[in-house]
Amino acid sequence: MRWTRSLIPTLRDDPADAEAISHKLMVRAGLVRQLAAGIYVYLPLGLRVLEKVNTIIREEMNRIGGQELEMPVLQPAEIWQQSGRWDAIGGEMFRLKDRYGRDMCLGMTHEEVIAWLAAREIRSYRDLPQIWYQIQTKERDEARPRSGVLRTREFLMKDSYTLDPDAAALEVSYNAHKDAYCRIFDRCGVGYVVVQSDPGMMGGWGSHEFMAPSAAGEDDVALCDACGYAANVELARGVPGPPASSGPAKGEVATPHVRTITEVSALLKIDPSATIKPLVSSGPEGPVVALVRGDHVLHERKLARALKAEARPAHPDEVRQHLGVAPGSIGPVGVRGARIVADESLREGRYVVGANREGVHLTGVTPGQDFTCEWADLQVALAGEGCPSCGKPLRIERVIEIGNIFKLGTKYSVPLGAMYLDEGGKQQPIVMGPYGTGPARIAAAAVEQRHDADGIVWPWAIAPFHVHLVPVAVKDAAQMAAAEEIYRDLRAAGFDVLMDDREERAGVKFKDADLLGIPIRVTVGNALAKEGVVELRQRSTRTDRRVPRDEVVAAVQEMAKTIS
Repeated sequence: MRWTRSLIPTLRDDPADAEAISHKLMVRAGLVRQLAAGIYVYLPLGLRVLEKVNTIIREEMNRIGGQELEMPVLQPAEIWQQSGRWDAIGGEMFRLKDRYGRDMCLGMTHEEVIAWLAAREIRSYRDLPQIWYQIQTKERDEARPRSGVLRTREFLMKDSYTLDPDAAALEVSYNAHKDAYCRIFDRCGVGYVVVQSDPGMMGGWGSHEFMAPSAAGEDDVALCDACGYAANVELARGVPGPPASSGPAKGEVATPHVRTITEVSALLKIDPSATIKPLVSSGPEGPVVALVRGDHVLHERKLARALKAEARPAHPDEVRQHLGVAPGSIGPVGVRGARIVADESLREGRYVVGANREGVHLTGVTPGQDFTCEWADLQVALAGEGCPSCGKPLRIERVIEIGNIFKLGTKYSVPLGAMYLDEGGKQQPIVMGPYGTGPARIAAAAVEQRHDADGIVWPWAIAPFHVHLVPVAVKDAAQMAAAEEIYRDLRAAGFDVLMDDREERAGVKFKDADLLGIPIRVTVGNALAKEGVVELRQRSTRTDRRVPRDEVVAAVQEMAKTIS
């Protein structure tokens, strides 16, 4: 490709609204342009990257027996009503009506469509197992689109689905996908960790996420370098040390005008770890008082998992109505009419708690003795806490989710009638698994992990081009003749080549070359006439090599072997 015949609108300055490195560089390098919040146009270079990612995905999906199909973005409400998700999913689903007033939606995922299709096409155990996949646009009305293409309202997704006769067969399909995803991300040059995760709205009984470490991420994972334990903080169980103090002896203490853990700790001269923090939520069956140590933070997803239902923070008026006391004075002792769930870390120690009376706290309270409760893991795992597997310190890392896999079971097949006849002629529900990864997220994660002060440093496999050919002086006939010959030779050898044939200063061309991050730069300049050589530069290492004109292809081939 020649620059003068291409759309490569590079920019010198970062976009004003960009925070993530990938957002800044993908806009500046002319890969994407924002049409509206969370909606992007992929320009030619950006599309080339996506197509290379998609090629890798297709190769690995086909390797495990996947069959590519394409399902509609526009879907009828009926199938979502059958699965129960029409009412369960909130504002993130785009809903509309057709001209006849029938409810429709824009697909954010395709479990319902797959189950609908399987119900019509799968008849017998002989038809199983199946792996169906697509690479298709999804629509999700994100409340806060951010970080460029990392969180958008419209996005490209590879979603695949396995159809199996039973849980044992699903396990085989699940592990095959897990291995395939590892190969995809390895080939794309993206660093990642595989972590246990919460199935969330997808349902089912097990899931894993593939997380790319990056400061631009929206998720946190807990990792143990000693034993390899890895889990999303939604599931991670940190083992905290004991409270810094056991707190005062049992009794009552006046705490006028004191409402927060910080204020209580300061007044009584104790560490926050010797207090209990109550958080009141409204659950489907009434009020819930969740208890965590004063130095910990409640994880709402963990609470929902403990309750087996979603709960929302209670309004102060609701707290007074249910418990008869204002927030800041709540305690678990003597509470009536509310479900009490305590974090596992509270099984040991004595604590200071609210007395359910204004300006009074109780001291020396022992959970499980002075009040009854349910026990669950509720707290956000913290760096330095013990690993639940080996006891060594955990570390918390910010990550980008680039893939997820789920064991759904029969959550969708039963309500949508996806059944098969087993060997005994008995009807059984198909056991399903869904698996998702986003090509744009993979590309953005690569940029987040592989860049420097001057621009992107693309991995070889997904770079928009392999070689950036720069004739320094396009009006120099000898330089251009050599550049044209090198261009033809490199392409004939199988390399994707971008030739910068613009009438620009050498400094401008080199700056753009660094910004675009193409792995190898070949410069045809004054050294050609003086010494008969051209210059090769490896973008990742910034190492230069001068080679004779007739050895360029061999030198590029040799250099390419060292680039991952």
